[in-house]
Amino acid sequence: MKSAASPSRTAERRAWATVNKESGGGNKSGSGRGKKDTHESSEKGGRIGGAASAARSKEDRSTSAKKAAATRKRNEHHTHH
Repeated sequence: MKSAASPSRTAERRAWATVNKESGGGNKSGSGRGKKDTHESSEKGGRIGGAASAARSKEDRSTSAKKAAATRKRNEHHTHH
């Protein structure tokens, strides 16, 4: 059985997947080598996320924001070293 990754690990993996999708994992150094990077993946993600947010009611977004703020407050001792 596979154990689930922590949410922050999942978020980091997803972020790097977007970076790698855009850059192809990076270019080798040297003038004129590799393809230009585009931000198509990030823009698509932003559109999808924006549309999802816009489809929700103000009350739903407000409830979600309050829940997120409470979670951040509860977990703030984890972030400061």
